[in-house]
Amino acid sequence: MRRARLGATLGLWGALVMLPVGAPVGAEEASAPPAWLAPYVGEGAGQIAAPVLARARALYLRKVAEGAARNPCYFAMDATRPNTEEDGAPGRRFYMICEAARTFQAMPAGHGAGRRLEGLADFANGRECARHFGNAQDSELTAGGAYVTAETKASFKGYYLAAPGQDVPLLRAFVQFEGEGETANARQRAIGGHAAVTLKGLCRRPDRRSPYADADGYVIQGTLVDYTGGRSNGCTSWSPADAAVIGATVKDAPTTLYIYPEAADIAAVAHAVAAGRPPSDAGTYWNAACLRTIGSPVYWPQAALAPLIAQYRRDHPPPPPRPLPLCAAR
Repeated sequence: MRRARLGATLGLWGALVMLPVGAPVGAEEASAPPAWLAPYVGEGAGQIAAPVLARARALYLRKVAEGAARNPCYFAMDATRPNTEEDGAPGRRFYMICEAARTFQAMPAGHGAGRRLEGLADFANGRECARHFGNAQDSELTAGGAYVTAETKASFKGYYLAAPGQDVPLLRAFVQFEGEGETANARQRAIGGHAAVTLKGLCRRPDRRSPYADADGYVIQGTLVDYTGGRSNGCTSWSPADAAVIGATVKDAPTTLYIYPEAADIAAVAHAVAAGRPPSDAGTYWNAACLRTIGSPVYWPQAALAPLIAQYRRDHPPPPPRPLPLCAAR
């Protein structure tokens, strides 16, 4: 049975390695993949779909040739896959491939949550499967396409109680992405990757000795929340352990990230669905389980969505800023 599945995988690779849907990715796409990768190619748990790997590999080879990537590893993400595995574990749909070392790792990653603009537009995504994608500023949507990792910077989010009497600072590292084409505004959108951790229930407590104290001598305190497997604000979010591995991998050595799907893929799949045909008949790809869940995908370009977001902002101005409450005595 395993041999039969492997044969089917190799056949799928051969059929899809030159997938025509989406933006051209260059002649490198014709490069034969190394044989050791074959067992990892497919649509099962822990595998990468053939067209996603083909495009990710082509992007990497192109950027290496251009001198923009100098890392032995590259990344890919399949945002059409579900956020949960059949066993209930977070869905592994982010991939790190290191061909020289012959290693392949599949990890959980969140997709963009999107937003609901009352009376104007609803492009909010559910937790399990993403239906809406786009590149508009403040849309909180995932934008598929080509990225290169840039600088990494850490930001202080506040303190949390790690153990009784032990408050530690949360310094969350953020890997900035640089995009091209549809993803060219990645820096303006502050799109990158980070650990899926944040602080909730924020309050202020006095601590003048802290290097993070404000002018009045207060620091932010909160409760640490790990939302691995949840949604993001458009960035790529990883588990804390995976984020540490990825951060170490890209330190001082930029590499590529290819996120599937692009706008052209979404249009092709939506057209196939409208015609009552499976995406494979149209020469494109979408995870079957998520396609059954979402019905048909939608792409929201900057030009169409930016005016709606601006209108919503005018109609719903934010309230005046208020200081965080003081923390309860402990």
